[in-house]
Amino acid sequence: MTENSMRKIRIEKVTLNVGVGKDEDKLKKGKKLLKMITGVEAVNTTTQKRIPGWGLRPGLSIGCKITLRHKKAIEILKNLLEAKDNMLSLNNFDDQGNLAFGIAEYIDIPGLKYDPEIKIMGLEVAVTLERPGFRIKRRRIQKKKIPKTHVMAKEESVEFMKKEFNLKIEEEEDDNE
Repeated sequence: MTENSMRKIRIEKVTLNVGVGKDEDKLKKGKKLLKMITGVEAVNTTTQKRIPGWGLRPGLSIGCKITLRHKKAIEILKNLLEAKDNMLSLNNFDDQGNLAFGIAEYIDIPGLKYDPEIKIMGLEVAVTLERPGFRIKRRRIQKKKIPKTHVMAKEESVEFMKKEFNLKIEEEEDDNE
């Protein structure tokens, strides 16, 4: 029996994000870090809302990000998972099958050396998984919802990551014992 090609899970994109707040100096360091990891120029992320308590106003740059797709995304993701020793928790996966994790220090990533100009800095990694046909929820004409039978479950994405990237899932300890 052949597998249905529309049920195959694939990586849509990998997004690397550095949040720095209002500090312009840290923003430059974050952009340099992302360029060092991927070789691609980062774009600024800006605030959409005014939050007076934090001193934020619309249009203020508070971070930078890079979105990678296709082969480049898979190459970088393998490297980033090595920084976490190919081990993630079930809490890193959401109910739609996507996953996100943080890397506290960029020097944990294999192949990267310490840069005194950047110092120690971390980043966040978000991986978006999808199946063929998911475009119907993003297209301009005749947008539709993904049918329940085609939606990806958390367990399916965990199995995909285990199989494709040799990922190990950290067992959760019960705190209420």
